Formats: sequence, structure tokens, C-alpha cells
Amino acid sequence: MLAEIAIANAAFGVIKEAISNGKEIYDVGAQVGQFFDSKTELQKKANKNGYRSDLQAFMELEKLKEMEDHLKDQMIYAGRPGMWEEWLNFQKEAKEARELAAREKLRKKRETLELLLYSFYGLCGFIIVVPLVFLILAALK
Repeated sequence: MLAEIAIANAAFGVIKEAISNGKEIYDVGAQVGQFFDSKTELQKKANKNGYRSDLQAFMELEKLKEMEDHLKDQMIYAGRPGMWEEWLNFQKEAKEARELAAREKLRKKRETLELLLYSFYGLCGFIIVVPLVFLILAALK
């Protein structure tokens, strides 16, 4: 959890300094990505443990929310018109794509396990049937 906080803080520091030096928000796109990736990871970990049981995670998420609000203001007032809304749509689409990829990966894993299980059943059946056939043929002679 501390690594995500450190990454988010460092990324925000770079973003804030670049903007104060007159750069545009898209000039520090990599840091914006690091900031939001770290925020997402921190949220996942905090939700896994529960907000109420982990006060530190909650407070860090609150700090990240304030930082995100600052980025929002920069995108709205210093960026081009509609940039924040497009960013929200982009985040939504990226999340849906990640969830779809995760579901597809899980589906492929299930198919592989199913194939292994059926192969095991087939092998067991072969091991049982072949000796029975030989016993029946031997008994018929």
C-alpha cells in the first residue's frame, strides 16, 4: 500500500510542477497515468481490507481525491473544452476493456481445466475398458 501512495504522490508532484511551469496536462500524460493507476491499486487494496478497518488507507484515499480534484480543475480550466468528460469516458472504457479481458482470461482458464478433466476421464475410461475387453476376449476363447 505504501508503494502505491509513494508513486501517486511522486506523480502528482511532477504533474503539479510541470503545470506551474507552463506545460500542458498532456505533456505529463505518463505521470497522470501513474497517478490514476496507483489510485486504483490503492482503492483495490483498501476495499479488500475495508475502509473502516484501515484508517490510513482511507486518509490516503482522501488525499488522492483532493489531488484528483486538482487535476480535474486543471483539465477543465487549463485544458481544452470537454477534456475532463472525455477523460472520464476514457477511464470507463478502459475499465470495461480490462474487465472484459479478465473475464476472457478466466473463461480460457476454465476451458483448459475442463479439457484436462475430460482428458483425465478419457484416460481413466481407457485404462478400465481395455483390460475389460482383453478379459472378455480371453474368457471367450
